[in-house]
Amino acid sequence: MVTVLVLTGGVFGLQAVTSSRSFQFFGDLTERVDTSAKVVALTFDDGPDPAGAQQLLGDLARAQVPATFYLIGRDMEKHPELARAIVAAGHEVGNHTYSHERMVFVTPGFVAEEVERTDELIRAAGHQGEITFRPPNGKKLLALPHYLAEHNRRTIMWDVEPNTDPDVDASAAGIADHTLAHTRPGSIILLHGMYKNRDQTRQAVGPIADRLKADGYRFVTVRELLTYQGK
Repeated sequence: MVTVLVLTGGVFGLQAVTSSRSFQFFGDLTERVDTSAKVVALTFDDGPDPAGAQQLLGDLARAQVPATFYLIGRDMEKHPELARAIVAAGHEVGNHTYSHERMVFVTPGFVAEEVERTDELIRAAGHQGEITFRPPNGKKLLALPHYLAEHNRRTIMWDVEPNTDPDVDASAAGIADHTLAHTRPGSIILLHGMYKNRDQTRQAVGPIADRLKADGYRFVTVRELLTYQGK
């Protein structure tokens, strides 16, 4: 019985570590920047995909909001023109691995291939400067954080994610309300707005931008947000 309890506790403990937004075994991790300045980063995971890319770019342009897109390498290969459009619009592009596999029980070689192959595609799209990294589904354990630490790269997580609650995610109004209620100075907002079934998320982008601006917030990219740490 004791052995079962220990094993069960170990499994749940491992799951907690792999999913933690604030802890990893190696290197630096950021879920939110500690600042009193009313600055936030709006980020989008996955894609690029034709179902949502142009609408998101249009909404962000109308709102005059810079965003950070964590793109998947295989989707950039399928739609290089969309990756280039995101960069050309002035948004930051981050690395979200090539295949979007969960980066938990993986080898160092697999990690290097996933990250470096995607970096090359991001560069090909025209992105310059540092490339920040976000693990698929926020999952990481040993090989990924160790690789990132060895290459002086930080893991970027988030502290606001309305899409994870089915009741919130069901409507644009719910997504916007949740985001406004949980955003604070230095927040990193995560939205999944790229694919066909994410229309409600796309509809929430304009209201989120307008309402946060009205509350005195300024939108910045993740790289810029990191410069506010401790300010």
